[in-house]
Amino acid sequence: MYIATLLCAPTAKNLAPEMVDSLRNAWGGGDIQWLAPDEAAEFSLATKPQNFWSVWADVQALGLDLILQPASGRKKQLLLADMDSTIIQQECIDELADEAGFGALVSAITARAMNGELDFEEALTERVLLLKGLKSSVIDTVLQDRITLMPGAGHLVSTMRANGAYTALVSGGFTAFTAHIAKKLGFDENRANTLNIADGVLDGTVSLPILGREAKVSALNEITVELGISPQQAIAVGDGANDLGMLSLAGAGVALHAKPVVAEECEIRVNFGDLTALLFLQGYSNDEFVG
Repeated sequence: MYIATLLCAPTAKNLAPEMVDSLRNAWGGGDIQWLAPDEAAEFSLATKPQNFWSVWADVQALGLDLILQPASGRKKQLLLADMDSTIIQQECIDELADEAGFGALVSAITARAMNGELDFEEALTERVLLLKGLKSSVIDTVLQDRITLMPGAGHLVSTMRANGAYTALVSGGFTAFTAHIAKKLGFDENRANTLNIADGVLDGTVSLPILGREAKVSALNEITVELGISPQQAIAVGDGANDLGMLSLAGAGVALHAKPVVAEECEIRVNFGDLTALLFLQGYSNDEFVG
């Protein structure tokens, strides 16, 4: 059995009952369950429709997300989340670089790295070097003035934790940011790179080894072993090329507003919904949200 989920941006609320009913009838699905009025609905299917991806493209043109996944084991026991452009709306290194006067240059490198065009470790080393001499106090300034949570982040972490799941923030960014965001949202743990600081200024390097794609895979493997669960019982979310390893290994790998190269390799793509989409995908209704 499969579950088809339709959802939209919470601010749009443009998921029409007629649309859901039409698709359910075309595919011979089961009863429609509304998870949030005008925002998210699901129905069961006996088999995977052969025309799924063509219908997916049509639905995308209407500003809607369509996801198909196995019905069993949807509620996950582990959330593994990327931070930059996933749990928060910014790329922290770009914001730091903007303070240092290299914003446009670093943003361009970041975009290419996240789309898989550049080696992640080399690109990170190059960008961090441009931050050399920046006062470490700027980190607090960026956190306070520039960093905003992705809509739905609080509901996602709080709801999963309230239902017994373990939550981990795993970033190719920096611990100075992940520690703050993890504490704010209530993540159980966070992993990231450490910016090296000497005499109150950034020295242009990060501590080795650099945490990139393989570190995220290792985190998923290590945490699932510690919890005594399988990777199939995890849901992972990210947007960049360095997230692809954990997205492919997790039972549900969600490409959230992802770069094209990432979306192309993921079965679960959320382009319009926010982070609450990860709760809808697990079968939670909005009256079950916590936080």
